[in-house]
Order: sequence, then structure tokens, then C-alpha cells
Amino acid sequence: MNNSVVRNLEPKILWNHFAEINAIPRASKKEEAIVAYMVSFGKGLGLETIVDPVGNVIIRKPATPGMKNRKPVVLQSHLDMVHQKNADTNFDFDTEGIRMIVVDDWVKADGTTLGADNGLGVAAIMSVLSSDQIEHPELEALFTIDEETGMTGAQGLQAGYLHGDILLNLDTEEDDEIDIGCAGGVDVTAIKTYTPQALDKGVKAYEISVKGLQGGHSGMDIHKGLANANKLMNQILQSLQTNVKISIVNGGSLRTASPRESKSIIVCEEANVENVFKIADKIFKKIKEEFKTLEPNLHCSIEPAENPANTMSVDSQKSLIKALEGSINGVFKMSDEMEDLVEASNNIARVIVENGSISVACLTRSSVEESKSQVANSLKNVFENEGFDVEFSGSYPGWSPNRDSAILKVLEGLYTNLFQNKPAVVACHAGLECGILGTHYPEMDMISFGPTIKGAHSPDERASISSTKRFWFFLQEILKNIPLKQYLRF
Repeated sequence: MNNSVVRNLEPKILWNHFAEINAIPRASKKEEAIVAYMVSFGKGLGLETIVDPVGNVIIRKPATPGMKNRKPVVLQSHLDMVHQKNADTNFDFDTEGIRMIVVDDWVKADGTTLGADNGLGVAAIMSVLSSDQIEHPELEALFTIDEETGMTGAQGLQAGYLHGDILLNLDTEEDDEIDIGCAGGVDVTAIKTYTPQALDKGVKAYEISVKGLQGGHSGMDIHKGLANANKLMNQILQSLQTNVKISIVNGGSLRTASPRESKSIIVCEEANVENVFKIADKIFKKIKEEFKTLEPNLHCSIEPAENPANTMSVDSQKSLIKALEGSINGVFKMSDEMEDLVEASNNIARVIVENGSISVACLTRSSVEESKSQVANSLKNVFENEGFDVEFSGSYPGWSPNRDSAILKVLEGLYTNLFQNKPAVVACHAGLECGILGTHYPEMDMISFGPTIKGAHSPDERASISSTKRFWFFLQEILKNIPLKQYLRF
């Protein structure tokens, strides 16, 4: 793997750290190697380095001369990344490092996710820790684990580990935005069993494929109205259900990623093959026409396949199709408080049907607990009406905006002076860790910002080179201008 082209980008210190961590597989819940690397990194700098009981890494660095009277700061990013690749990309996330390329102003990966979310934040913090040229107050670097599949690192962080007054979260993906709020979320999982049916005599098997969708972040991109591969597959199967029996459905992947692909295996009587193909062709054309602008690379196909071991019963497949048809997907409600902010949504992320088992995994998000519960309970009712067992898990709180934040005023003023433009102060429809960390450290003043990253959670992920340079400059200026400590007077 040759990532020298990335290592030579400016600022070199940041891009080199990014290249180092991108050489290490770091999927959510598989962070052992990256945690070990960060511990070695911190100790190699002679800095106090600890791993907390759940696996988060904390590295402490004293203030530089003249900065001891400033408020202590926590710099925070997450170590894990979303592992997604194109179907035709030969790549093993468990053993290979990310192969990076540069196209114009963008760093991209070769057919996979890039890991800029949140690797650039991690690299920026490492750059501050390893530099002896940057003015800063007392620092604590918090590198959390498992942000992408449950935020268990942030949830497991205990009170008392951090001593900072201010937290700078480096996980926002537009460099002209300062984030002061985010959505909470809950995993909704519906499961059901069925009795597999033996194949009838004289049947033919076919594989139906939906692919080429844009996918993307299931929170940040949910407002775009892009297609969901699981919903499209269900629409196709619904049109075919009186003529076929379903054997297998396999669509989507992580809850935090909008599903880009889905495949199913169906069987039908030989005498009915022509009719099935006619119906399939009709629904394919309808779907492509509906999404011709938003999803120009959408591709639907039906091809001969080997006969499977069994199928669903007619009643079981009706139940599955009805449940998925009735389930909320996409935007449920827009915010009344902030313009253009999604308040509540759901992503039907993963659908698996095979050998007597059905599993449907969703991620419900909302900045308001009431609407989060409303969407989750709506899903629960739909699935339970079709005989599914439904479980809620991994619930985490949103982050309520604080317009009176002292560090917000610092960032707004600095940004305007440095870049001759006012930043957008926003809340996002994604699960930043600030909401969870705020429950452990309620007095900590929190803010989130970062470089421009597009297409996160998909193989289209790319990071702007010029924006990363600007972000790095901004971060250094922020650290120089952290407010003074407030001393009690008697």
C-alpha cells in the first residue's frame, strides 16, 4: 500500500498521522489494534496515557508556557470507522489498510470508505499532541471506541476520568459550520421465525438484485430523499408475491449507513417464468423512472440462480412484505426550532431472511425524545402486528443546543476574523457523542467542528484537502484563544 501522495499533502503532520491510522483496520467493535497503537503513540511521547474500562484511550498533555491560566480542554474524536466497499472491490477490511488516492482537491479511497470520519479528527488531535510548536492550555485527548455502532465508548466513559472545562469534538463534516446540537437515537430490531418450506417440483430459481444506490450517512443524508435498497427490494417482491416464493433476502449493512444494495432469491413455477419476468421488468422501469434524477446509477436485475434449500411459506412472506411496507423510512418530522433540521427519522438498515429466520434492523434518530419514542413505537406496532418480536437497544440522548455557550462565542468570533465570513451555527441529524458525554460531565462546555467530508459511510467518502488545511489552522487558533480560568474570590 503506497499512500505517499497523501503523506506529502499540507499540513504534513496531520496527513501523516492520518496515513498511519488508516493503515490499521479499525472497524467498530474491532478496535484492539488501533487502541494499542494509540497507547504506544501516547507513551512514546512521554505523555500520561490510560485506557479506561471500556477501551477508550485518554492522553494528557500539560499546558505550554504561558497557557496554564487557561481553562483545560478536552479534544475528542472516535477511533472506529464505517467499513463499506463497492460490490466489485476486492478488499479485506480485517487485514488491509485503506488505499487512498488524490483527485483534485479530494482525498478518496479506492472503492471503500475512507475513514476521514472520524480519522481526520483523530489525526488532528495526534498532531497537537506530537507538536512542540503549538500554544495550548492543559489538554486531555479522548479517543472513544465504537461510535458508529452504538456509541458504547462514550456511554461507558465514567465520570471522573476527565477534568477539562471545555470539550472540542472534531466530528463535524462541513468546515463552515459550528455544531451545537445533535440527534439522539435508538436501535430497533424486529425478529421472527418461520417454518421453511420444501421446494415444489418443477420450479426455477432467480436472483433479484438492487444495486448502484448512493447510500451515505443514515442521519446526515436522510433529508436528500435517496432510495433505500431494502425498501426497493420489498417493493419488487410485493409486486411478485402472488407468483413467487421467497427463499433469501439480504440487504443493507450497518445501521448508520443507508442501504445501497439488496439481493434476494425467489423461485417460481416453470410455466410462470415469462409472467414473472414481465412483472419484474415493469416494476424495474417504474423504480428507475421514480429515481432517475436522485439515483442515476440505480440498477435492478433478475438472473437465473441455483435452487435454494427452501422457501418461506405464502403467509410468512406476506407478513414480511406487509411489515416492511408499513414501516417508516426516511424523514418523519422536520424541526420546529431550527430551519432545515430533520427532527426525527428512521433508517431500515438491514434485512436478512434465510432458513426460517427474519431479522430487520433499524436506526431511529431524533433530537427530541418524544418524537424518537413516537417513531420507535410506530415501528414496534407495525412489526408486532405481523407477529415479530421487537427490541429497543443502544438508546442514547441528543445534545441540546446552548446558544449562550462561552466557547461558541470564541469560535464564532475567531472564524469571522480569520476567514472573513460568519460560520453557520447549526445542530445536526447525526449522533455526535456530545449528548452522551454531557450526561457524564454536565458542566462541560461543548462544541463540534471539523473539515469538509462528503459521502461519509459510503465508498464515495472523500475529504477536502483545502478544507483540512483551513480546519487545522482554525484548531490551532482556537487553542491559543481558550478563555482564562475563573477563580473564586473571597
